[in-house]
Amino acid sequence: MSGAVLRNKVNPNNSTHHLSLAEASEIMGVTGDDRMLHALAAEHGYMLRRVEGAASGSVISAVLAVSRRQGDLAQAVAISLEDGRITPNESSEIRRLCASIQADAADLAQRAELASAGGQ
Repeated sequence: MSGAVLRNKVNPNNSTHHLSLAEASEIMGVTGDDRMLHALAAEHGYMLRRVEGAASGSVISAVLAVSRRQGDLAQAVAISLEDGRITPNESSEIRRLCASIQADAADLAQRAELASAGGQ
């Protein structure tokens, strides 16, 4: 597609041209920039995490990683609430730790699936 057509499709003030999901996917693939995907997910109340390659390591180490992150989260919340309020920076840290727990839990699920298939 021409540059002019693409500009019209991504211009929020243009109501006559629209970017299709297939086109958005192609753009993200070519550019390596997934911000559109994250913005769409956030608009609908979701948070995304890239799934890396196959999980490696033991199920036990994955359980311990999840537990460690949960402890980090509990500590961050406790420290944040010491003064009776949560600042924007403290909220960002809590959000980051929650995302880390989700990532570690997904890794644990992958390792358990591999183990159930005889992989470990």
